[in-house]
Amino acid sequence: MSNTIPNTMTAALLTGHGGLDKLEYRHDVATPSPKANEVLIKVSAAGINNTDINTRIAWYSKSVNTATDSVATAGFDDANADDSSWTGEAIKFPRIQGADVCGVIVAVGDQVSNERIGERVLIRSIMQTYTEFRPYECWTFGSEIDGGFAQYTVAPAAESYPVKSEWSDAELASIPCAYSTAENILHRAGIKAGETVLVLVTGASGGVGSAAVQLVKRRGAWVIAVTSQSKAEEVKQLGADEIVFRGESITDKIGADQLDVVIDLVAGKDWPMFIDALKRGGRYATAGAIAGPMVELDIRTLYLKDLTFFGCTFQDEIVFQNLIKYIEANEIKPLVAKSYPLSDIAAAQTDFLQKTHTGKLVLIPPTSDA
Repeated sequence: MSNTIPNTMTAALLTGHGGLDKLEYRHDVATPSPKANEVLIKVSAAGINNTDINTRIAWYSKSVNTATDSVATAGFDDANADDSSWTGEAIKFPRIQGADVCGVIVAVGDQVSNERIGERVLIRSIMQTYTEFRPYECWTFGSEIDGGFAQYTVAPAAESYPVKSEWSDAELASIPCAYSTAENILHRAGIKAGETVLVLVTGASGGVGSAAVQLVKRRGAWVIAVTSQSKAEEVKQLGADEIVFRGESITDKIGADQLDVVIDLVAGKDWPMFIDALKRGGRYATAGAIAGPMVELDIRTLYLKDLTFFGCTFQDEIVFQNLIKYIEANEIKPLVAKSYPLSDIAAAQTDFLQKTHTGKLVLIPPTSDA
């Protein structure tokens, strides 16, 4: 390790499944070293995502069938730890979470050019390097590998993307996970630029939802956003053409058999309405279920209306490459609701779960290496 890089660092460790007490803020964590084809990044900012909460409380376990916020500060006592990660496998603890990272490369491993030192980068949160780029196999940064809730982190050089932007570190850190998830949904559902379609976005004030509103509008589609009354104006400013207030009947508001595409991040008890609102040949795409993963589907509706369903986790490389282009061309805008020092991670997650904000919450690690 170079003399300018400390042997130990400050980091927030997840020590097991459970409540906020499983988060430990420590100053004696070994600073990682980059292996061949990896880079060491000094973290400038790291965004908070639903997956951080889901992993901590073991919500991904098939033994859990309720909404994410039902025990989000305490965890599920009866969750099965053996299938509690998003991959369906056990998480290795302690783990440094944090899928969203903006930082600067400060060291490189073998087979990486020293010229990359000093680059400001965003890390691709859905990674293929460690699965040898096999289709539909991937790791999530901060889940299968330590992430960005620390002063330093290691990532594959090929998945650490240089970015040239005047945005702040916090603004850039709001992008990787949420915006790549949203862009991937649009990519997988085949929403093309200039396509005249009617698109419903649920959870439109959250990180992924607010990103989806912008990205759908960027393609020129008509956006109907589902959000709370208190956040409606903010969501409209992001590009939503119409608003359906949370709790309102979608089919009463816009009619049945009207939508071309549903981008759903919520699921839960209202899910059948999303399907009823789709027109024949419609497309439903999902990457979340914060209101609950268990839904009721009449299979006859699926096949008689010729619907297509997309589950969206794995991302083609072009998804993140496109995001970098959008950022550098200022075709999208970041939406940071609030930043916190990394030491306040428990308070930040508590605020995240209150869902009173629009956009992203971001953690800032200490700048001192002491």
